[in-house]
Amino acid sequence: MSTNASQEVTKERALLVGVSSPPELTGSIVEDHLNELEFLADTAGAEVISRVVQERKQKDPAWFLGKGKVEEMEHIVKGLLIDVVIFDEDLSPVQARNLESALGCKVIDRTELILQIFAIRAKSTQAKVQVELAQLEYLLPRLTRLWTHLSKQKGGIGTKGPGETQIETDRRLVRNRISSLKKKLREVALQHATQTKERGKIPRVALVGYTNAGKSTLMNGLCPEARAYAEDQLFATLDTKTRRLELKINKVVLLSDTVGFIRKLPHRLVESFRSTLDEVLQADFLLHVIDASHDGFEEQAHIVLETLREIGVKHENIIEVFNKIDAVEQRETLRTLRHKYPDALFVSAKRGINLSALKEAVGDYIARDYQLRTVRTHMSNYKLIGYLYDHAEVIDKRYVEEDVVLECRVHYKNLKHIDAWVEAFEKENSHVA
Repeated sequence: MSTNASQEVTKERALLVGVSSPPELTGSIVEDHLNELEFLADTAGAEVISRVVQERKQKDPAWFLGKGKVEEMEHIVKGLLIDVVIFDEDLSPVQARNLESALGCKVIDRTELILQIFAIRAKSTQAKVQVELAQLEYLLPRLTRLWTHLSKQKGGIGTKGPGETQIETDRRLVRNRISSLKKKLREVALQHATQTKERGKIPRVALVGYTNAGKSTLMNGLCPEARAYAEDQLFATLDTKTRRLELKINKVVLLSDTVGFIRKLPHRLVESFRSTLDEVLQADFLLHVIDASHDGFEEQAHIVLETLREIGVKHENIIEVFNKIDAVEQRETLRTLRHKYPDALFVSAKRGINLSALKEAVGDYIARDYQLRTVRTHMSNYKLIGYLYDHAEVIDKRYVEEDVVLECRVHYKNLKHIDAWVEAFEKENSHVA
């Protein structure tokens, strides 16, 4: 056997399951959702062998699906040698346990799959802590699934079997670990706030969007030194990366790339990644990156806006950026999009199309927050004069006796800092005749 063959990893064979409930959730919509689920499964390292869709108005509390459909799936699992069955909806602990028993293989839901992908993608200490916290909070109510083999050993009225004892012990350990992780995240958030305190003086822009919309590629296009990891994968970026973006004369913004959103993003993940998403909350405005080549881009855009509201983003300072225009096959489709979204920008981050126009738009947007200010100080105040030339747009300079008077356009975040600097210099030199 060759070395490559011996190192080859056998993928789990997966069966995808979806439920339609017309007229709201039609079969075609469910198929689109299963396409995304297949992408998720592939990202997690599974090979999708088949799909099952059942039309059903209400979920069965014990089986999720109808009993007949479960029996049909049992034959599919055995016939196709399925290793894992993945549901596009969340399963209750009871449903998951019943389905695993009936199908004789591992059964997971969409949330568990996404958590698994986040665990694979997590690289930094903070991301690993955030993912572990979300996984443990998901696991806690499902611990009975892990210990059913023990619960049958002993039990009855007035007794406490070893299975129950093990479950309670495990729950206590999990709760303690959750408490420890939450404390660690608070400490990390405090450290991050201290380290980024100076960023408050510079305008901040955050890239947001559906996962795989091309945010990291766009960041690399705007800030070549960013070297953000960018692949055609879901959740390629979990950690926020922030870089300086040079605009017009002395106009600089901090551009942050953030974790992508997705349909039914687990609430536990949103909560765990809240400290990471602070970059979005603190941004002066957002660039909402939309995959123009995706058939369901409108639904994806709506999901992003809903998630932003969920994490507390209230302002409407959002620029829509339609990415991947080079992948839009029909030119008429692009013309229709431009007509429907006249204020949006259309770019291709991968090919560098219209990125200069995007930078100009960001500069124009930031310019609204710049104010005219006249600064008069002694010509020996080199630090302040140098700061103004580095961080403001100096329009005019003139001398009045020993003072220099500078007419500047200054970002509102710097006004207090400049005024305090002038006052401190004057106080320090007031004794000089």
